[in-house]
Amino acid sequence: MAITLHDQVKLENFPTFCRSRLFAFDKNETEPPKPFTDKEPNMPNPLPLLSLMFALLFFGDAVAQEQPTMPEPTPEHQWLQQFSGNWTTKSESSMGPDQPPVQCEGIMTSRMLGGFWLINNMKGDYAGTPMNGIQTIGFDESRKKYVGTWIDSVTSFMWHYEGHVDSTGKVLTLEAEGPNFMSDGKTTKFEDIYEFKSENELSIQSRILADDGQWITFVSGTANRSKSE
Repeated sequence: MAITLHDQVKLENFPTFCRSRLFAFDKNETEPPKPFTDKEPNMPNPLPLLSLMFALLFFGDAVAQEQPTMPEPTPEHQWLQQFSGNWTTKSESSMGPDQPPVQCEGIMTSRMLGGFWLINNMKGDYAGTPMNGIQTIGFDESRKKYVGTWIDSVTSFMWHYEGHVDSTGKVLTLEAEGPNFMSDGKTTKFEDIYEFKSENELSIQSRILADDGQWITFVSGTANRSKSE
């Protein structure tokens, strides 16, 4: 069978596979080409691909199961939950032996963050000056210590706490180091002490370590949980 130029032009529109079959028959084939089917020759077997997909899914599931579990709050974290709620505070502070005591009143709103961190938002009035403070308290499992921070609206210093709960399970003592208001230009140690007198009453003290090595209480007060809770 001869293929003319006109035929060749028409063949340009044929799929490659169809044209190859026509020209193959022109080369003195003794038998006509086999009928065209919808199955392409040498089509890859889909089974290996499916096996690979299942393997990847299984591997991904195994990796997901090997992921470390999220940490859970410890009993030390749970101890902090008793602060949660709204409190009214009253305190008296003295900045030196020659200074008259100053009466302060305020509110403290306490909440837990994720079961790990206690956040205390404090608002009050100190000698006629409004003051806001934010305190965070948590427990560092690796160091076996309570840790935290304090910032407020009247200073630029961030306090960093370390502390512990006493053997009675009622008193939290937080230690920090910061500017010594009794000696300009120096730093010294401070303590904030929180004692649960009952479920709804807190005793609060702040102490400073004087140059002679004696602890001086410069803030003492109470916090009472709001009756509406």
